[in-house]
Amino acid sequence: MHLKDRTAIVTGAGGGLGRSHALMLARMGAKVVVNDMHAESAERVAEEIRALGGEAIGIAASVTDEAAVAAMVGQAIEKWGRVDILVNNAGILRDKSFAKMDIADFRAVVDVHLMGAAICTKAVWEIMRAQKFGRIVMTTSSSGLYGNFGQSNYGAAKMALVGLMQTLAIEGEKYGIHVNCLAPTAATQMTEGVLSEEALAALSPELVSPGLLALVGDEAPTRAILCAGAGHFARANITLTEGVQIGGGADAADQVVAQWERIGDRAGEIVPGYGFAQAERELAALADRNSGTVRR
Repeated sequence: MHLKDRTAIVTGAGGGLGRSHALMLARMGAKVVVNDMHAESAERVAEEIRALGGEAIGIAASVTDEAAVAAMVGQAIEKWGRVDILVNNAGILRDKSFAKMDIADFRAVVDVHLMGAAICTKAVWEIMRAQKFGRIVMTTSSSGLYGNFGQSNYGAAKMALVGLMQTLAIEGEKYGIHVNCLAPTAATQMTEGVLSEEALAALSPELVSPGLLALVGDEAPTRAILCAGAGHFARANITLTEGVQIGGGADAADQVVAQWERIGDRAGEIVPGYGFAQAERELAALADRNSGTVRR
């Protein structure tokens, strides 16, 4: 019972990956708020949890509705007195090539994935700060990390969640709030018609959810991106190469082109601890150049 006495909210948990997450958290001992757009779906999963001896309530709310989200968090506090874990899982797809996509489809996906996660996180943030404990999981995607044809809207939203995670992890650290990302590959309603039947069979959502314990437990890291699918788990990182100090001479633009391979050389690359690390590296390289120090 790793999560005994913890309360979790899982959005988009009426089916698929969210349902799997909710059931996994409940099996670990957490009390679970099962959120979904549809009341019957949310309540069905909550009843599954209760039938297994767990504690759960189903709440229908759109993650883009600030008042409804606030009310949902209020119900969790009224019933259990705290919110320890938030899994931002709710999402939609509107796949089309960028040439054929209208802005309404782009905006709809960004609203649900990015703004929905921000709204839900904002609703629990002060609670977690006051508790000096919180675990927040953003659901990113390989489509955001690496791109995928026909998913410019989805990919943009999913990479934006990585940026949100990076900053919230820094801001939440002194309050015991850890913020991480999960990049799942799973057969859900959102992937029907995208993957083959054989692939869908291998990519059960239940093979992703075990990764949650690493992201929401007492010993969870912060600012991690965990990729999970078919029982396989890997870490992704946003890295920064050592680069080349070219300066601002008249031939600087030509030098950037000429030195492209060296600029991208991954030997010595780092995973920055914060955004200003880029500026620090750039200024250090300039100082080395001015002092005559030779790097590489």
